[in-house]
Amino acid sequence: MKVAAEVCPICDGTGWKPSSAGNRRVSRCDCRLQARSQGLLEAARIPKRYEHCELSNFEFDGPHQSLARPRLAACRFVEEYSPARENAGLLLIGTIGTGKTHLAVGIIKELILSKGIGCLFYDYRELLKQIQNSYNSSVQATELEVLRPVFETEVLVLDELGAVKPTEWVWDTVSLILNTRYNENRTTIITTNFDDQPAAAVAGPRGASRNETLGDRIGERMRSRLHEMCRIIKMEGEDFRQTIRSASFR
Repeated sequence: MKVAAEVCPICDGTGWKPSSAGNRRVSRCDCRLQARSQGLLEAARIPKRYEHCELSNFEFDGPHQSLARPRLAACRFVEEYSPARENAGLLLIGTIGTGKTHLAVGIIKELILSKGIGCLFYDYRELLKQIQNSYNSSVQATELEVLRPVFETEVLVLDELGAVKPTEWVWDTVSLILNTRYNENRTTIITTNFDDQPAAAVAGPRGASRNETLGDRIGERMRSRLHEMCRIIKMEGEDFRQTIRSASFR
């Protein structure tokens, strides 16, 4: 036995509701706006591991007080975002476990649900792997079909930039993605574990203990491009995951 679909009591299923101004005009009903937002959320490719992440449940007190400023910057970014103008992206920099991905996911979820903005999440390593797989003749998707949504989405989260060992192909691919979005005035939110410092060839020797930098991993040209595309937010604090593990053994 079929159950009748629930009909919105405000618009009676038409998708339009009378204007609150009292004239004869109508406006989109909230039920349609909610359905659109839900569709955008499902299309955003947010991994299950991060589906719970929101700005409202991002921890920034106690041992994580240093993260209060990054969270405030994230909230301000959402508040000020407008599809009618050019919006600078964000480059979230911090060590493992400081909540960079949580904050990035929280931003796009809020943009989708409160403003109906189309967003897309991609892990940097997974994206490169999908592009490489497209070169296989047995795979149906072409390189352009993989990259088109990455180029065209209004807001892109590129998680863990620099996580793949750099090669000429990797650098060329990163350049293509970032330059295309830059030229089209698309907004990009990037997370990385690497310090925003020059490559070794530019910075000069720092001794045997020198850690790799963002310049080493993506090249100086693209690091410079990111400075044009994004506001830099540094995230410093204790590793959330280590804190949880320690608490579980007490």
